[in-house]
Amino acid sequence: MKSYQDHTSQELADLLRDRGINPTAQRVEIARLLLYRRIHLTAEDVFRIVNRDGPHVSKATVYNTLGVFAEKGLIREVVIDPTRVVYDSNTVPHHHFYNVETGELFDIEEHTMSVAGLPPLPQGTEVEGVEVIVRLRPSADAVA
Repeated sequence: MKSYQDHTSQELADLLRDRGINPTAQRVEIARLLLYRRIHLTAEDVFRIVNRDGPHVSKATVYNTLGVFAEKGLIREVVIDPTRVVYDSNTVPHHHFYNVETGELFDIEEHTMSVAGLPPLPQGTEVEGVEVIVRLRPSADAVA
């Protein structure tokens, strides 16, 4: 299996085109970072990493590209709280552990837990999906 670094710009551009996304050079670089491996990054992380060797991509382009990628199903937005959104390259249904002290997000495979007892849905709606975020902190005995 190829690593994310082994995918050519042309392969990434073709993938973006297949999803109806215009493959600009900036979008291809962001795709190279996010796709073909499981990773959780904030927009600020993406901005910092893609510009590591000098400014290539504006902050607005990063935010807009992440929004387009999420809208087209290439990545998922995980809203940790109203001020923190993490972009997840794993698009299959799953849940997360979130470490409130470190800010790390870890996948929980969907089949390892179940959610029961959903309230009645408003009329005219159906469940699209359920995402659970389990917030963790160090236990008292781990700190001692």
